[in-house]
Amino acid sequence: MIKISNKIAMLFFFFIAFISCKSDKKEEKVIKEKPNIILFMVDDMGWQDTSVPFWKEKTSLNNIYHTPNMERLAKQGMKFTQAYATAVCSPTRVSLMTGMNAARHRVTNWTLRRGVSAVKSPKGLLMPQWNLNGIQPTDTIERSTHITTLPQVLKDNGYLTIHTGKAHFGALGTPGENPINVGFDINRAGHAAGAPGSYYGTKNFKKDINKNSIWDVPGLENYHEKDVFLSEALTQESILAIDKAIESEKPFYLYMAHYAVHTPIQGDSRYEQKYIDKGLHPIEAKYASMVEGMDKSLGDLMNYLDEKNIADNTIILFMSDNGGLSAVARGGERHTHNKPLSSGKGSAHEGGIREPMLVKWPGKVKANSTTNDFVIIEDFFPTIIELAGIEDYKTVQKVDGQSFTSILKGKKRKNNNRALFSHYPNN
Repeated sequence: MIKISNKIAMLFFFFIAFISCKSDKKEEKVIKEKPNIILFMVDDMGWQDTSVPFWKEKTSLNNIYHTPNMERLAKQGMKFTQAYATAVCSPTRVSLMTGMNAARHRVTNWTLRRGVSAVKSPKGLLMPQWNLNGIQPTDTIERSTHITTLPQVLKDNGYLTIHTGKAHFGALGTPGENPINVGFDINRAGHAAGAPGSYYGTKNFKKDINKNSIWDVPGLENYHEKDVFLSEALTQESILAIDKAIESEKPFYLYMAHYAVHTPIQGDSRYEQKYIDKGLHPIEAKYASMVEGMDKSLGDLMNYLDEKNIADNTIILFMSDNGGLSAVARGGERHTHNKPLSSGKGSAHEGGIREPMLVKWPGKVKANSTTNDFVIIEDFFPTIIELAGIEDYKTVQKVDGQSFTSILKGKKRKNNNRALFSHYPNN
């Protein structure tokens, strides 16, 4: 009886091991079949800062810029002519990370130092108690919003989550300043500040190479004292991170959040001269060169996906965080850089909140298609989760965003008559 029992026990053990092995392989296969997702976010890029027309016709502004890789992405995917964000950067990034409208998360202006408002009240008005410390993975930080983030949901469901570039969703000295604390496995160059000290590797991406400041871009020491533009360095770091994802056999979510084309407006030497030769205002030549450098980044990533034979299983979403800079720092006449839209960054006018948006979803999105259906930045949260095939998830916050997956599949969204709310300025 003892011998028979031992045999039965051994058979049972091997049966369990076999089932477990099959289960592990099934789970691994499911993980591998999940799509990779790249959200390519540009900073301060206006609706007209591209050779891709997002209006009913091509304009003189479209003829200024050279963005062949945006053209390439548009031909391979869908162009959104009415995509909206908020008027400034932190509120948009928080809405993206949370699925909440700015009026709900109340990070209604840009963040920087803990407990300090980054902006002053206009004369005769009071500043409201907005959440100036940004988003946090905890409910213990004052004047902030406790949330479950998009990358955390993806990470909990098998994704390797990568942050490259600008973060700017949590104040200095709070957990939210570090992307690692809000669901990213990898962080390259993201911190509390929303602008780089410099775009130049020769200046170590610092405002003053001899002093430290809050604006200095962290984590890019390998590029210090080298003739490399910040957009290029971030692209190379993204490619290295994708390599890690491929090695780990995990699907990846890459948040490629460029600092470009935010101030300081500094020319990318690879492209600046051609815009000077076109006769552009010197500042506008620098600006256009930054746009083209950003576009090269997009092309390099697309080429790399092709090289690694993963392009067919990678979704790319292209978006800007707010309208193009126009009121200050630009060359030429103010409030004209986003025409026919009025005004620009920092304004609730169309020029400040309407963005260039493209989506490529191989096998699902019709190539070279256009939609006039409108979306808003908080819609990215539920959409990306749905694209990742995630159904069972919970968040501590109420999600306002509505998935636009049906639009990507060529269908009208059921409730596309809803109102879109913009919350700026916050006086």
